[in-house]
Amino acid sequence: MTPPLNELFAFACVARHRSFRAAAQELGLSASALSHSLRQLEARLQVRLLHRTTRSVTATEAGEALLAQLTPALAQIDGALESVNDYRAQPQGQLRLNVPRTAAYLLLMPLLPAFLQRYPQIGLELVCDDRLVDIVGAGFDAGMRFGETLAADMVAVRVGLPMRFAVIASPGYLARHGTPLHPGELARHNCIRHRFGNGALYAWELEKDGEALQIQPAGQLTLSEQPLMVEAAAAGLGIALVFEGYAEQALAAGRVQRVLADWCPPMPGLYLYYPSGRHLPLAMRLWIDHLKANLAALEQPAG
Repeated sequence: MTPPLNELFAFACVARHRSFRAAAQELGLSASALSHSLRQLEARLQVRLLHRTTRSVTATEAGEALLAQLTPALAQIDGALESVNDYRAQPQGQLRLNVPRTAAYLLLMPLLPAFLQRYPQIGLELVCDDRLVDIVGAGFDAGMRFGETLAADMVAVRVGLPMRFAVIASPGYLARHGTPLHPGELARHNCIRHRFGNGALYAWELEKDGEALQIQPAGQLTLSEQPLMVEAAAAGLGIALVFEGYAEQALAAGRVQRVLADWCPPMPGLYLYYPSGRHLPLAMRLWIDHLKANLAALEQPAG
């Protein structure tokens, strides 16, 4: 007997996440209900599909074979059902996006209220992650990145203006320690370092007149969030390199000053990307239109 589709969807979700809890959150079920559904599926097929321990869930060889066949088929079913959404009076659906923290804070959060108020039946989930992840394998509808080279099977849409970094320090710190005029002088300064979620320390990338430098600064303080780095710089704890959007208010209030500004050229803006060759859900099309409309407004000349 052919298993019900809901059991197949449940299996694919658990196998993809390798977690009953994460899959249950995505499907809106309890972990116990999901586990029961998977046991029913295994009973119907009379084969074990998942290895379960207290710490992990992995697909068996039979499970991996089933998942490989199911993934494109379930994607087609999703696309077929989503196409009906175009005919509804009120668009609906769920969008799950993988985005860098900077994109979430500086671009997306100001745009969310208007979008969610206009489309109250569309659900939006933002997962902040500064790593370049496999959005298909991780169950995301789309990702956002700063113009990196993406896989050939991805469609990329520019949704943000070019952005710049800012090297900042408090007036008091600069009065005590001097103002660096060249990146080489940073070696004698106390710099506030930035550590990514994967454990790597960010190397400052500075460029002027074709001269590109990559500097691993030294300093007492290491932080993982750029808004905290701005506050630390304003408190006189050292020199920080942050996206200028984070520093705007502190700069306007005079709490920090910008240094080495000519060594911080614009970098590519944000791109939203998603798999090609797949039916694009109406909710995603509306989200892209919303982002592009904001970009067009930003690109309009002042006055």
